[in-house]
Amino acid sequence: MITFLLRRLLYALPIMTGVALVCFALVHLSPGDPLVSILPPDASVELQNQLRTLYGFDRSLPEQFVSWVWRALQGDLGTSIASNRPVTDEVLKAVVNTLRLAVLATLIGFVFGCLFGFVAGYFQNSWVDRAASFTAVLGVSVPHYWLGMVLVIVFAVLLPWLPASGAGPGSSADWAWRWEYLQYMVLPAITMSVIPMGIIARTVRALVAEILAQEFVVGLRAKGLTDFGIFRHVVKNAAPTALAVMGLQLGYLLGGSILIETVFAWPGTGFLLNSAIFQRDLPLLQGTILVLAMFFVVLNLVVDVIQTLLDPRIARG
Repeated sequence: MITFLLRRLLYALPIMTGVALVCFALVHLSPGDPLVSILPPDASVELQNQLRTLYGFDRSLPEQFVSWVWRALQGDLGTSIASNRPVTDEVLKAVVNTLRLAVLATLIGFVFGCLFGFVAGYFQNSWVDRAASFTAVLGVSVPHYWLGMVLVIVFAVLLPWLPASGAGPGSSADWAWRWEYLQYMVLPAITMSVIPMGIIARTVRALVAEILAQEFVVGLRAKGLTDFGIFRHVVKNAAPTALAVMGLQLGYLLGGSILIETVFAWPGTGFLLNSAIFQRDLPLLQGTILVLAMFFVVLNLVVDVIQTLLDPRIARG
């Protein structure tokens, strides 16, 4: 197990280096001047040069990259051009908010996805299978930002049961696990959970159908094992793959929730990325993308380890 973990860590190091390089290159290849948002229209050349020196834009790209990576390893992602606040503080606040929402959405999607997948797999080619499969396909096909707007219109405007936007009655720093704050998570969490639910349901349905067709299930039935006992074996064999899919979906939700967080004005990483893009805030944009990418890599590493604990055959392979 230790050897497997060390090997996975060695694999993750070049991936992290490549992610940092791609993140830095893509941001700097985009057109526009990052200092436009803070420079006055009549700014002198001397003032422009001073600001470029202050933010390090006067150096070559390789020098900027090495300096950025070195400071990032020390926990310093620079200073936001738009707000003049440390990027690390801005990103950590947003990551915490997005993590709350993404974990809740992933749990909802995992529970209902597994439910629909197991039902469809056990009742193959029946109306139950067709209904569950239709729900899964619908969840993957419906644009989540459109679904978010529909939910806002129905449950926040026509039926004023839930708030339409925001993270709570106060600031996000005062957030607590109380209903007055949790109600702000209901609509965005349901919206975010639809795509993971569809993907997990389709994956679990295919897994269950494949497992039930294997010879060991026939042998278990011949030995007189109860349906619940067979169900436990099916769950045990399907769990590693379902867990891997859930981990990937959690990573996708952390980095791909920009539209949903914009629709619901949720102060997470997606909302922060949207603001950084429109304000051309390079330090904030780079820091947010880097943190999300590294979180995705670490999450995959954790999922690999948990998969190995559930199924030791993976480590042997």
